[in-house]
Amino acid sequence: MLESTVWRQYHKDNSFRELIAEFSMLDSMDLIVEDKELYSVLKAKLTKKELKLFAMDTANAGDAVLLKEFSYDEAALEKAKFKLYKKLKQDKIRLEFRESSRDRQA
Repeated sequence: MLESTVWRQYHKDNSFRELIAEFSMLDSMDLIVEDKELYSVLKAKLTKKELKLFAMDTANAGDAVLLKEFSYDEAALEKAKFKLYKKLKQDKIRLEFRESSRDRQA
């Protein structure tokens, strides 16, 4: 189901679960079980540009590729990365990735 996502353009598999756990400082066992639902939350909480940056940066695309893709200078790229990873660590974002957050919404 997730074959035509931004993530899959840069990754061969749906490895975002481990990366979300790593960057949001959550245990992967606490994350939403269904990949599709977890990706939907990720997509909802990040802008299109942030999601693409996250996918490309975690796929180890070089800074030169990122600079060209986003038309950033080096300082702007570093600022965008800092802002992205800081956003993933914020409680209001990272707690949405938890399986228990689905229980409150239902």
